[in-house]
Amino acid sequence: MRDALEQFLTEFAAQRRGSPHTIVAYRRDITRVLDRAAGAGRAVAPAAWTRELLEGALRDLYRSGHAAASAARALAAWRSFSRFCRRRGVIADDPARALAFPRLPRRLPRTLPALDLGAALDRLGDADPAARRDRALLELAYSSGLRLSELTGLNRGDVDRAGGLLRVRGKGRRERIVPVGDRALRALAAYLAGEGRAASPGDAPVFLGARGGRLSGRTVQRAVRRRLLDVARGLRVTPHALRHSFASHLLDRGADLRAIQELLGHRSLASTQVYTHVTRSRLRKAYQQAHPRA
Repeated sequence: MRDALEQFLTEFAAQRRGSPHTIVAYRRDITRVLDRAAGAGRAVAPAAWTRELLEGALRDLYRSGHAAASAARALAAWRSFSRFCRRRGVIADDPARALAFPRLPRRLPRTLPALDLGAALDRLGDADPAARRDRALLELAYSSGLRLSELTGLNRGDVDRAGGLLRVRGKGRRERIVPVGDRALRALAAYLAGEGRAASPGDAPVFLGARGGRLSGRTVQRAVRRRLLDVARGLRVTPHALRHSFASHLLDRGADLRAIQELLGHRSLASTQVYTHVTRSRLRKAYQQAHPRA
């Protein structure tokens, strides 16, 4: 079964274009079950991969304090691996198929007020290199609804300044073309000019770290928290809040849900529909506060 795991992860990376983070998580979740069956590092016979084993592993997750979302991800890994083993003839039956996913609580995405966010971006200015970089980061993230990995993964050749477009590599290495606003382009131009990289090659990273390599996601997270502290009103804010705000503000101003789906790079419209709940809750709150008979 451990040999099958290595084959599964290789296929998952090549054919399904699984992200490195997903592959690491799947390896950890499946290895935890195999270790439960036979002990760390020991060989596991196919016959040991049973429904009872998986149900016990699921109970262990809950007992150790894992959230329902973590349990659901682990179960998704087990089911994918189990299907792979069944398809390859490693096991005769698929015991993971009968396991039910835990019910996940619906959490509305955290968005930032449009006027407050715009004012915070305008206050950044370009007086020093750090401010120029952070303004370019935040403007691009909000202007085009980018994920953290998409933002740090941008190369110079991905930016079409004349057309006002970005080529973005999203989940599963899927590429999409998204518009980018004038303010974001101007902030990016100021950052690159200040760094002396206005003519850097197309495969060079847009954002560089202190050591000259591609900027890390953790640095972006720190910049967002520091620059948007006032807008977040004391709550912890992440780069993904800018992506949520991008989608919610577009929907508030009448953008089509299908268009927002394409801009965000969602495979399913169901992933995008969560923003309709954000808009409805905002409308309901405004109604209850303003209507005399609400």
